[in-house]
Amino acid sequence: MPGNTSPSLEDIDEIAHEPSQEFVESTNVAEFMATYGIDDYEELIERTTTDLEGEPESGVDWFWDELVDYLGIEFYEEYDEIRDNSEGPQFTDWYPGGELNIAHNVVDRHAAVDEERRNKVATIWEGEDGEVREVTYHELHRGTNQVANALEERGIETGDTVGLYMPMVPEVVSILYGCFKVGAVAVPIFSGFGVDAAATRIADAECSVLFTGDGFYRRGDPVFLKSAADEAIEEAGHVEETIVFDRLGSSTTTSEHEIPWSNDRDEWWDDAIESQDDEYETKSLDSSQESLLLYSSGTTGKPKGIVHTHAGVQVQCPKEVYFGMDLKPADRFFWVSDIGWMMGPWSLIGTHTFGGTVFMYEGAPDHPEPDRFWEMIDRHELTQFGISPTAIRALRKHGDERLEGHDLSSLRILGSTGEPWDPESWHWFHENVGGGDSPIINISGGTEICGCFLMPMPTEPLKPCTLGGPGLGMDIDIVDREGNSVRENNERGYLVARDSCPSMTKSLWSGDERYLEEYWSTFEDPPMWDHGDWAQKDEDGFWFLHGRADDALNVAGRKVGPAEVEGALIDHEAVNQAAAIGAPDDTTGTAVVAYVILEAGFEESDDLREELRAQVGDELGKPFRPREVLFVDEFPKTQSGKIIRRAIQAAYTGEDLGDMSSIENPEALEELEDAR
Repeated sequence: MPGNTSPSLEDIDEIAHEPSQEFVESTNVAEFMATYGIDDYEELIERTTTDLEGEPESGVDWFWDELVDYLGIEFYEEYDEIRDNSEGPQFTDWYPGGELNIAHNVVDRHAAVDEERRNKVATIWEGEDGEVREVTYHELHRGTNQVANALEERGIETGDTVGLYMPMVPEVVSILYGCFKVGAVAVPIFSGFGVDAAATRIADAECSVLFTGDGFYRRGDPVFLKSAADEAIEEAGHVEETIVFDRLGSSTTTSEHEIPWSNDRDEWWDDAIESQDDEYETKSLDSSQESLLLYSSGTTGKPKGIVHTHAGVQVQCPKEVYFGMDLKPADRFFWVSDIGWMMGPWSLIGTHTFGGTVFMYEGAPDHPEPDRFWEMIDRHELTQFGISPTAIRALRKHGDERLEGHDLSSLRILGSTGEPWDPESWHWFHENVGGGDSPIINISGGTEICGCFLMPMPTEPLKPCTLGGPGLGMDIDIVDREGNSVRENNERGYLVARDSCPSMTKSLWSGDERYLEEYWSTFEDPPMWDHGDWAQKDEDGFWFLHGRADDALNVAGRKVGPAEVEGALIDHEAVNQAAAIGAPDDTTGTAVVAYVILEAGFEESDDLREELRAQVGDELGKPFRPREVLFVDEFPKTQSGKIIRRAIQAAYTGEDLGDMSSIENPEALEELEDAR
C-alpha cells in the first residue's frame, strides 16, 4: 500500500491536527484503553505488541486473544491456543483447533436477530448513472445463501477456488460471502484488468467457476467485461461455468448491447442464482482454512497469490475498522476501492462484522463533474471516507470551488493509503474535505496482511503526512542493513515486522519458496518480515514512510529515492503531481528524469523547468537535479488512484511495457510518448 511522494521531516514538523477531549473520549479505542487500564498511546502500543515482565495482560498473544471476545467475533468451536509458532514466525498457525466462518460473523448472525437488525442497510450502492440500491442484512443473507447453493450445485467444495471478475455492484458482496459459506476460496480480480492480467490470475488459481458481468459504466460509457472474460478463459483454461450478472441490460431482447455467449458454459445471474433456495447452513471451518486468494501484482514478475485464512482476516479487518476508523453503529463507511483490491474485502468484512453500512460506488470520481465524491458524501451523509493521496491531488487541481455547496459535515474520519502524502495535499484534504476536525487515518500495510502495519489512532495528534505508529498488535520496527533497530535514533531504515500477526499470509499460492524469498530472506537471524519500505520515526514519535527501499536511484554513486525527488518537486507551488524515474547516463550512470503535472493557472516554460530543477538541487543536492523535466496532463493510474511508475519508466526508456491491463486511463500511455 505505501508509496511514492515523500516529505522531508522539516516540512512536517508541526502538529496539524489536535483532537478535542470530547472527541477522544467518544472513540472506540479510548473505551478499550479504559477497559484495560491503559493510560496513554505509548502504553497502548506497548501493551498490545510487547510482552512486559510481570504483566499477564500484555503482548501480542494477549491482545489477539482478548480481541476475539472484545470485538464479539464468534467461533463455532473454541481454539485450543492462541497460536502455534513452533515453525517460526514465517509459518505461525493462529487459533489452532478453532472453527469459524467469516460469513457467519458478517451476515448470518445479523440477519438472525431482531427485526431492526435484519432490516438495517448492509450496503448502499450508487451506479455512475445515478441509480441507487440499498440492500438490507436480511436481503444480503438470502442472496448469500442462494450463491452458496448455486456453488454447491456446481460441485464447489471446501478449498476450491472461485473467481470474481465482477463490476462493482451489490451482488459482489453476496458472491464473496457465498464463497465463504461453502468454504470456497474467493479470488477477486480487478474489474479494470484486461485479458492477460485476468487470465494470469484465473490460470494460477485454477478457478472452475467464474462470476462476471456483461459490463459496467465508466465516465458515461459502457465497458464490456464479458468479452474480456471470455478471452481470458480461452487463454487460461480451467473455467467450466460462468455466471454473468446483467448490469447493462444485455439479457433483454430489446438490448442494444450484444455480448458473446456460450450456451455450454454461460448462464445469466437470474437463472443461476435467483432460482436457488434462500436457506443454507454455513460450514464450520478450521481457523486456518483459506478464505481469500488476493493477488499482489508488484512491479515485475508473475503476480503473487496471497493466501488468507478465515480466522486471519476475520480478526484483522474488524480491528482496524473499529479502532482506527472508529466505526459506530450509525456510520456509513466509504473507501474508494474495487472488490479486486485488498481494500474492497477489508472494508466489507471490517464493517459488516459489526452490522454496519458500507457505501459502494461504481464509477469514475470526476463524472459527470469533478465534485462527484463531494456530492455523494453530502447526499448519503457518509461518515468515513478513504481515498489515495494521488486521487486527492487530482481532485484538488479542479479547485476549491468544486466543494462549494456540498455539506461534508457528516464526515467524522478520513482515511488514506496507497502512497505517502505531500504536505500541501494533506492539508487540503484535512481542511477542505474534513473541515479541519476529521483526523486523516493514513495507513500502510499491504495485500500480504490484508491490513496495516502502521495506522494512527484517532485519539492522537497528527503531523501532516504521518502514519502515526504501529497498528495495534503489530510488532513493527525500523532497522539498518544489519537488522539493528534504529527506530529510536530517528534514522531512516527498513520497515520490518518482528513477529507474525493472524492475517499475515500463510504462504504464497505458488509455494513456500517464493514466499520465504520475497519476505523473509533479507533478515534471517532473527527472522524478520522485510516489507520493502524506507521508514523513519521522528523525535516526537511520529512515523513516516519514504518510498520503496528497492527504488533508489544511484546517481554518480549517491543514492536518492524517487519519492524524495517527487516530494521536492511538489513543494513548488506550480506542481500538482510528479513522478521521478532513473535513466541511463554516460557520465553519472543514472540520471534523474522528472514528469510533472502543473496546477491550474501555471504555464509550461523553460524558465519553470529550470526553477524545478533548481528546487530539487536546493533540497536534495545538485547531483539529483533532473536531467529533464517533462510536462504531461495525466499519469497512468490504477482505478484506486495509484500512479503506475513502471509504465512511465518503460515509456521513457523504450522498454517493453509488459502487462499494463491494470491501467484505468490507457490513453495516458500515449501522452507519455508525447511528453513536452
